[in-house]
Amino acid sequence: MSQVKHVTPDAIRARFSAAMSAMYRDEVPAYGTLMSLVADVNRQVLETDPALEERLRWVGELARVSEERHGAIRLGTAQELFNMRRLFAVMGMFPVGYYDLTEAGVPVHSTAFRPVTESALRRNPFRVFTSLLRLDLIEDEALREKARDLLAERRIFTDLCLSLIDRCEANGGLDEAEAEQFVEQALETFRWHSDALVTLDLYQMLHDAHRLIADVVSFRGPHINHLTPRTLNIDAAQEMMPQRGISPKAVVEGPPRRQCPILLRQTSFKALDEEVSFKGEQGRHTARFGEIEARGQALTPKGRALYDHLLTRTRDRVRPNPDGSNAQEYVAALAESFVDFPDDLDRIRKEGLGYFEYSLTGRAQSGDWSGDGDVETLLARGYLRADPITYEDFLPVSAAGIFQSNLGDEGGQGFAASPNRSRFEADLGAEVQDEFELYQSLQDASLARCLSELRRVNATAQ
Repeated sequence: MSQVKHVTPDAIRARFSAAMSAMYRDEVPAYGTLMSLVADVNRQVLETDPALEERLRWVGELARVSEERHGAIRLGTAQELFNMRRLFAVMGMFPVGYYDLTEAGVPVHSTAFRPVTESALRRNPFRVFTSLLRLDLIEDEALREKARDLLAERRIFTDLCLSLIDRCEANGGLDEAEAEQFVEQALETFRWHSDALVTLDLYQMLHDAHRLIADVVSFRGPHINHLTPRTLNIDAAQEMMPQRGISPKAVVEGPPRRQCPILLRQTSFKALDEEVSFKGEQGRHTARFGEIEARGQALTPKGRALYDHLLTRTRDRVRPNPDGSNAQEYVAALAESFVDFPDDLDRIRKEGLGYFEYSLTGRAQSGDWSGDGDVETLLARGYLRADPITYEDFLPVSAAGIFQSNLGDEGGQGFAASPNRSRFEADLGAEVQDEFELYQSLQDASLARCLSELRRVNATAQ
């Protein structure tokens, strides 16, 4: 009896990412404009910066850039989060990092579902930033209970989707026909529905508590609220957006423009004002928007602490207004603060601020290595090279900045920082992985491979 051949999680993830991109392009035409703009910018960058193209090719990232994107969704219940974890696991995506967005005035806590191995990231690095609404933070008790009742009644997954997840878990994977069905059924969870579950009056009450609460509670499912392509030059993309009929937010979120990019920079256009049927009464809802991101180097705990310190120092001086009225002042303060963060790869490495992937150069095949050199000696002698490891995760302050600039921060309830990782992981049904440990393991594994190969080559030559 022949063994059933399972489709790899990487292949399912790639199919799902492409299907979601096509669906979102149909739902939000401006997203297609963003994709075209980013493709043009990336092509220009690679044509004018052969060193960058060579580095991306060397580390295996060149092919993935055009396919790279992240999405974001907002869930309402622990059961939704639990099953969402199971859904993403079918695609080889696992929860990494815990994010408390209450510290930025948004009543959710979150994780990022993404691939975690080097090979999986290179195959397709699709990520989904997934937030769970903190109903406990709604002050109005009656409104809180009404929201809880509404969320308890809805079903965001199709029966067939849940059945296929069960089958995958029981059988260790899905065959070709099952994988095709799974992508089709899973997509329904993220589809936009213009008919709300609530009356216009109740929607307005939820909206007055917080726009995000209304977005989560009022609809049949966690419609994808943005899908984000990766650009190799976000400043050029920002400048070109108005030329394509898109009005960008005034400030690029994240670190300032640098020679050696770090972490994540993001920009976006205003959220769509969409017509919605509220139990037969027409109204409007604002939630879905377009976003572009540029990814830099992953930072070590030491590097991240320095980044956070410099960002806090900047915002203590100038806090960017959602309407962009003090954008120039903020950008200037940001650049001034970040002078204290080294903008040189060699210094970043030597000071232990960022993670690097090590690989052997052509000279390593000569077999003349004595075997007694440390990393610095190997780099200096040209046996070894160190390339920055790409940051695969998110920045809560930047996420909140995108949200506030798109949807406004006027009115509504304020929220104090209240992290509750243990509650989140209990709802998730699993622990979130530590992003620093993942980056460290990638760096350590790359160095171990290099040293092992050097020893082998040297032994063969002798």
